[in-house]
Amino acid sequence: MSDFRTEKDSLGEVEVPADALWGAQTQRAVDNFPVSGRPMPRPFIEAVVRVKRAAANANHKLHLLGREERDAIVHACDQLLDGEHADQFPVDVYQTGSGTSTNMNVNEVIARLASREVEGINPNDHVNMSQSSNDVIPTAIHVSAVMAIQTRLLPALTHLQGVIYEREAEFSETVKTGRTHLMDAMPVTVGQELQTWREQLVTTVHRLDQACNDLLLVPQGGTAVGTGVNAHEKFAEKFAAALSEHSGFKFKPLPHPFTGQSAVDAPVHFSGQLRGLAVVLMKISNDLRWMNSGPIHGLSEISLPALQPGSSIMPAKVNPVIPESSAMVCAQVMGLDSAVAMAGQSGNFQLNVMLPLVGANLMEMTSLLANASRMLADKAIRGFTVNDRHLAEAVDRNPVLVTALNPEIGYARAAEIAKEAYASGRPIIDVADERTDLTREQLEGILSPIKLTRGGLG
Repeated sequence: MSDFRTEKDSLGEVEVPADALWGAQTQRAVDNFPVSGRPMPRPFIEAVVRVKRAAANANHKLHLLGREERDAIVHACDQLLDGEHADQFPVDVYQTGSGTSTNMNVNEVIARLASREVEGINPNDHVNMSQSSNDVIPTAIHVSAVMAIQTRLLPALTHLQGVIYEREAEFSETVKTGRTHLMDAMPVTVGQELQTWREQLVTTVHRLDQACNDLLLVPQGGTAVGTGVNAHEKFAEKFAAALSEHSGFKFKPLPHPFTGQSAVDAPVHFSGQLRGLAVVLMKISNDLRWMNSGPIHGLSEISLPALQPGSSIMPAKVNPVIPESSAMVCAQVMGLDSAVAMAGQSGNFQLNVMLPLVGANLMEMTSLLANASRMLADKAIRGFTVNDRHLAEAVDRNPVLVTALNPEIGYARAAEIAKEAYASGRPIIDVADERTDLTREQLEGILSPIKLTRGGLG
């Protein structure tokens, strides 16, 4: 038996691997685009399959597709969504800008599977009925992004917030030296630092939710250029209803599908929010690295879990590997966002021609951020210990505590006391006890570190 079979398309004959479920157009794409060796992400392919499933149901309700054909297509889609035949989607990310190759790849695989039940199912005439690559791929970008946000990213961020919340309560009374410009500043609690991270994440989630709402409007039904040629006038409505019922998310037709085909504004906005999340996670990662620095000649405020040896030459060295990994994720996401923004500028007239890049990058960004969020939560924040004694000693020696004496003795005298305390290495309270008329009891009240973390006048 031959290892290949002959398939035909409008350009002629093509040799296709005998056991492949795809057809001629997919094979041409495999041959034409040996670029990265990286196919479109699985979640994106699943989104295209969901589009095909919803389209088959919509076309059946509009009496354009017979029940047997509909059932065969839906069954084929369900097999793919269950994880079967995952190796049948080999088209490279860097393909035709409309994503036609991926659309036809999915069409051909579904048609071949469906034809096992109903003979003669055609990739174009049946699976692609009422559709064009030009509305399928932008819609799949929206669908895959919504699914990724709701099923992966937001649960991971909720988990991270929960772990931070538990730790901030644990350290609500643990005072440390605050830092501005990386220099000693007024005291804060470890709990306040952790709450800051959590509040950043809360507002980030809010922005992601807003971006997700925009993505629920899909351009399916616009077909080739946005006008809806070859699609029933009620197709978009029926399609959105079928997609919503199956996915569990309330998708709606874009009132003017041109905007979702000629531009990718909603995905670009979503990408920007992912970049914003990366900025937050980078801040958390770097704070953890600084707090863990040492253990002798750094801040040494916390000790992160020791997960692996840190050096091939220096015995006993342990590095903050989890925050470092997370920081690299954040850098990668920022770079991918830049690529998405550039791709968004390629909306020429009625079609954006960098759609596969946008879809692939959004999937990579959400996956990386979801994984990094859980990693930070479970392997860094949940398990770090606080070096209480070191924190207390550092606070007591902090000359900036003198700031609390400003209302009592004035800025100039407070500065003199701070300079003397710093030069002598003595606590502020001892120098102030000698250089002011305030009693020791008054000074203890004014300079109480925990009291200073709560603001107000001493």
